[in-house]
Amino acid sequence: MKRITLLVLILLACIILLLSNVEIHGSLSTRFIADAVFKQHRFDEGFDRTGEAWRTRISWTSEWDLLIPQTNIVVHAPGWTIFDNLYVMNGTVFVVADAPETIPPRKTLTSTGIEIKGSPELVKARLPTDREMRIISPEDAIELFGSGATLIDGVTWMVNDPPQFIHHYYHFVAELLFGFWRTYSSLDPSISDSGISALSTPRRIWFVHLDANQWRDPPSLNQWVLRGAFPSLTVEYSNDWIDRAELGRPLLLDRVLFTDRAASMQGQHAHEVGRPLAEACALPGSLHWWSPIARNAMQFAGLVDESSLVETGRPVITYISRQKRGGRMLVPEHHERLVEELYSLRDKYGYEVNIASMEKLSREEQIRLAARTTIMMGVHGNGMTSLVWMKPSRHSTVMEFYIPGGFTTDYQYTAYALGITYYGWWGNVSFSDENLPHRAYPEGFHGSQIPIDGAAVAKACVARLQA
Repeated sequence: MKRITLLVLILLACIILLLSNVEIHGSLSTRFIADAVFKQHRFDEGFDRTGEAWRTRISWTSEWDLLIPQTNIVVHAPGWTIFDNLYVMNGTVFVVADAPETIPPRKTLTSTGIEIKGSPELVKARLPTDREMRIISPEDAIELFGSGATLIDGVTWMVNDPPQFIHHYYHFVAELLFGFWRTYSSLDPSISDSGISALSTPRRIWFVHLDANQWRDPPSLNQWVLRGAFPSLTVEYSNDWIDRAELGRPLLLDRVLFTDRAASMQGQHAHEVGRPLAEACALPGSLHWWSPIARNAMQFAGLVDESSLVETGRPVITYISRQKRGGRMLVPEHHERLVEELYSLRDKYGYEVNIASMEKLSREEQIRLAARTTIMMGVHGNGMTSLVWMKPSRHSTVMEFYIPGGFTTDYQYTAYALGITYYGWWGNVSFSDENLPHRAYPEGFHGSQIPIDGAAVAKACVARLQA
């Protein structure tokens, strides 16, 4: 009897163990299958099995649903144009359109890319030919390109300028980058003050006429700004352009922002203002159009807390001094008086006052200082480029000192484009956007004896900050 009972117990134990093993195995199998499905799902998410996962080529036929994509001009101002479906082959840009009369004049789109000088011969030599750009019908495009093209997806910034100006910090950031982003940002009128935008990040920049060294400025600010604002951006140069041309294959670019300084000079706004940027700034857009770039640069410089910026603390006055650099400078005694007057404002009103020699600051320090500055002042010239990092507000102001009778719109227009109040100074006389003088470059314009009335400047600072 005991033996039978023992055998029954052993049999029950084996059955229980077997059932448990099946359950465990089933559970493990289910989990493995689930993991496999999850992994397969994740794999499928990143890889399209149709064969076009990388979108490397687009094909077309004569069938209605597979016609060659035509070029669409999304935004245009002379020298600043956004194209969808722009073609490039053998180093020539092609606009494919069945209604060529709808395409703006070619000279407002591109140029030959030679240096910009004023002689009639060189002005004529800059006008584009069929070597630079052709406007062709879809039928001609199919005959020329065949049944398809290599696809360059995403947003491409194509710069058709010569190296003449680009290696200069002001021209690169406050003209070229400014104009590029002002044009591109016109597609998103809802850009917020904090820099939030629905715009896709540009994938690449193509310098058609520059090698790898010709866009870099001596203080390395150009490359710092570009890498800081667009960390994922890739850069191609003239030798890469030649490489692609020598392939002899048609390229189809998804979206291109095509910039050309010479073409912008064909526009009325650029002619009136004297700034190529003026054409881009005539486009509609958000008041905060520059915020995404400024935000990225500030974060790259280590300014991650916007609560430290303008209007959240005491006003910051920054005088950018050139007194130890040579070239354009204030009369020495006037410089000393200006510094005294500014320090008096610090003592009386509690303003933060900085007498800054930018060449002594790191790139990060320059950006951080400018981003905190409420009023920026200095002798006209390249040092004032830092105003692009100021945060526009009702008190933000730029003051630029000139030899009496002299004036240029370089930094006045930059401030205007950002919504920052501008004052130019001739000694004790100031002028603003409402009463700007004509551009003029009298003797002493770039000299070391530029006068300024420090007391008048200090008084104007108080008026601005208490407005």
